[in-house]
Amino acid sequence: MSSITLSGLALATPTNRTLFSGLNLAFNRERVGLVGRNGLGKSTLLRLITGEAVPAAGSVTVEGTVGVMRQMAVVAHDETVADLFGARDALNLLHRAELGEASVEELSSADWTLEERIAAALGRVGLDDALPTTPLAQLSGGQRTRASLAAAIFKAPDFLILDEPTNNLDRQGRAAVIALISNWRAGAIIVSHDRELLEKVDAIVELTTLGATRFGGGWSAYRDRKEVELAAAEHDAAHAEKAMDEASKQARLAAERSDRRAAVGARKGAKGDMPKIASGRRKQNAEATRGSTRRLVDARREEAGVALAAARERIEIVQAPSFPLPATGLATDRRVLQLDDVTAGYSPGEAIIHRLSFTMVGPERVAIAGPNGSGKSTLLNLVAGGLRPASGTVRVLVPAAMLDQQAGVLRSDASVLDNFRRLNPDATDNAGRATLARFLFRGDGALQMVSTLSGGQLLRAGLACILGGTTPPQLLILDEPTNHLDLDSIAAVESALKAYDGALLVVSHDEVFLEAIGITRRLDLTDRRRQD
Repeated sequence: MSSITLSGLALATPTNRTLFSGLNLAFNRERVGLVGRNGLGKSTLLRLITGEAVPAAGSVTVEGTVGVMRQMAVVAHDETVADLFGARDALNLLHRAELGEASVEELSSADWTLEERIAAALGRVGLDDALPTTPLAQLSGGQRTRASLAAAIFKAPDFLILDEPTNNLDRQGRAAVIALISNWRAGAIIVSHDRELLEKVDAIVELTTLGATRFGGGWSAYRDRKEVELAAAEHDAAHAEKAMDEASKQARLAAERSDRRAAVGARKGAKGDMPKIASGRRKQNAEATRGSTRRLVDARREEAGVALAAARERIEIVQAPSFPLPATGLATDRRVLQLDDVTAGYSPGEAIIHRLSFTMVGPERVAIAGPNGSGKSTLLNLVAGGLRPASGTVRVLVPAAMLDQQAGVLRSDASVLDNFRRLNPDATDNAGRATLARFLFRGDGALQMVSTLSGGQLLRAGLACILGGTTPPQLLILDEPTNHLDLDSIAAVESALKAYDGALLVVSHDEVFLEAIGITRRLDLTDRRRQD
């Protein structure tokens, strides 16, 4: 029976920040989604399972074979699809056999079904046109991701290990990966923020600062359970606050009673109604009683305080962050964007967008659709002013701002607060700090260098600096805003954009995200590229 068992795992970052300690998990023949806020060690946990990292303490036991999908940002110029499958030498042997150049001993070890099986694996991820000899450099990033996944499933491993398998994939690529996982009957451990994909798993394991928790079912079941947990945590916090108030009240009443008794005794002693010995004994008893009462009340207050702190910590972990966006005042009949007969590309004579006309009016929410290479990011670049059209006109008729995946509007060598001041020169320092606090950059958090921010923090900082000023833009342009974000950050961005009253022009392959932010129209660029 194949299984993966993690026992008492402990690991820290190079800066000695503990990622997890005493972690115990078991995975069987099931599909498991691994989720949690960025920086908690999800990808590191996968590397521990594959043996690429070693824990500071504890053990990893793998019973069965493991297939790993690797991300390929950079590939060698001579690297081919066959190299992903580890099949270059075996395919060369088949080629030499066809030419009659292989020895008898080599022919006895030849795998005559190899090419057919590689083609079948590529077909399962929607790469029917790719060949083993296809250079990886000729494939798009999304196609490389799918080819890597095909290589991971090629030998039918007992477990698939996947780290963000749908990142940078177009709609077709995402659908292929989701379909594969839906029909996968062996084990799989998947780090992902893709809610469509997470809907297909058998269980979700969430990493938090408190450890790991398993939830049965896919994304919807996990989300429902988290809502129940949040309600319970808020109830416990309210109960702890009430207990804290009651303990404080008891302490005050006990002190008042003790003071009254002491005052009565003092008055009797002053009148001579009580012998000195009795008066002294009464005073000692009163002080002892006061001390005992104070210790009891202090213990109750401490207990209530611990319960309150624990409940608030659970709320902090369970509750997704949220932040508001200011009003833009965009009128419903205001023309926002006008493209007339636009042709554009990055090289003369090679149009990516061909004769496109398009208009946005009022607070429309438009998603730019199409496969990778169809010109979605090119169109955003045109609107943002980073690219000039070869012909036609692009007119942006309201204040606009663009936020890409890297939040390029921010300077990486400056703090979040410094970037806010630069982009909002009319805002006071207090106004800047107040705005950044609403976007969860409180206190010293506003002084963090942009180069040190996580993906979720980077997007929050970009939104704060672009939209947090006194005159926010009425058109917001977003390029794949959910890539590299954790689920909590995605929920926060969705919540903010739902309340935004300006116009949105968005490129995203995340259908759940597009639905959540209320997309009203789609512009499909599939047929907009010149077929010369």
